Amino acid sequence: MAATGLHVETHGSGPALVLAHGFGGSARNWRPQLRALKGAFAVTTYDARGHARSAAIASAAEAREAAVVADFAAVAADASAAPLIAGGLSMGAATALRFALAQPARVRALVLMAPPAGPASGRGISASALAFADAIEREGLEAAGARFAWGANAGLDPQAAAWVRAGFLEHAAQSLAHLLREYLARLETPEELAPALARLAAPTLVVVGARDAASLPTARELATALPHARLAVVPDAGHVVNLAQPERVNAMLLEFFAALAP
Repeated sequence: MAATGLHVETHGSGPALVLAHGFGGSARNWRPQLRALKGAFAVTTYDARGHARSAAIASAAEAREAAVVADFAAVAADASAAPLIAGGLSMGAATALRFALAQPARVRALVLMAPPAGPASGRGISASALAFADAIEREGLEAAGARFAWGANAGLDPQAAAWVRAGFLEHAAQSLAHLLREYLARLETPEELAPALARLAAPTLVVVGARDAASLPTARELATALPHARLAVVPDAGHVVNLAQPERVNAMLLEFFAALAP
């Protein structure tokens, strides 16, 4: 299964690790982790469909969960024939989790950073996804992003807001609108996924910033619902936890990976 239309990068050698970025980001968001991990792992990152250097999304159907998760599966298949470590941030965490639920035998371990809540929670990007998509089409990326992604109500510190804005503006507006409506606005909550989560045997590290009010409850719910999960709350970090506190996050990852069975 080839990952067609996607910009994919692999750095380092060793056991395979695939990382998916968040909504409005790109593979570049994993640079601090690449530097720390590529000496021991073959780390694969990619620009999600409709983002940065990957192909734009031409229709609503191309933005639905099945298509986004199939992209992760294709990247994983190209990365390794053996079970691998799957991970992601925010939207990428939702994608990695759904890949693990669909193909549990392919997942050696799971890393979920800043997992998004479903729209029913009333928190985070899924809850505002439909309004965000309408604003992108009506007002453009800059105005819509300032209101929903990096503005005062986004809960980001100034540095994280600058990171989010810089990446957000390089994407195709209609692609982002499609993903908001067709994928993020339809995410299930951990409660809705509970029976499937209870069957997932992969060791899981759930990482969330202490200041990430939207993701903290979801992270706690996932850490409780997944039978082999542990929760790591990172001080002085918001939603983009891997960039806000890269050294702490990298240390947590290395400790978690070191404890995995061969």
